[in-house]
Amino acid sequence: MASSSDGVSSPWAQLREKFGHQPRLYALTQRIGATETYDDDIVFAAAYLHDLGVFTGHRPEEPELLAKWDNTAYAVARTPEILRGFGFPEAKIPAVQAAIATHHPQHTPQSIEATILRDADILEQLGGVAVLRTTCKVGRDTRFHTFTDAVGSLRKAVESLPPLIALPQTRALAEPRVALLRAFLAGVEAEAGALLL
Repeated sequence: MASSSDGVSSPWAQLREKFGHQPRLYALTQRIGATETYDDDIVFAAAYLHDLGVFTGHRPEEPELLAKWDNTAYAVARTPEILRGFGFPEAKIPAVQAAIATHHPQHTPQSIEATILRDADILEQLGGVAVLRTTCKVGRDTRFHTFTDAVGSLRKAVESLPPLIALPQTRALAEPRVALLRAFLAGVEAEAGALLL
């Protein structure tokens, strides 16, 4: 188990990099939504709660249960209670839940708020941040046993995600990220070829 800054073992220390995703995601939603009319309360709440179910204390720790875990459904279910605790407007809670429920690339959001969140989450899977997020999971995530697994995931992302982006502003923000990720993958291929482990 990893140690916290005070030397005490902490399950949170194992997931420290996950805490950066929410503020980066929200910052991306603001850039994407700069030319859109939308409710920022909904986007803010969804950005900070959408991955609640991936955190220790919210997800099962047993490997067989974790393999079947639907962290998005968990976040959708917990959102009303959490937001009510903060005095969040009741009428906006269903829209936050809908944005969380459709934040994955394979979904089709039905509101501008949900579309902005989904586009921002796609951007987080492209570029330099995507490389950091993916490679830090090698050996710690059941999807990434080796660097080869990580490279395969990044290659799939750069090929499949850009066409799924919905908004023109997001497409413009994605261009340098896609170019960087393609350059990274080309560099890995040139340096290691099939010998990457």
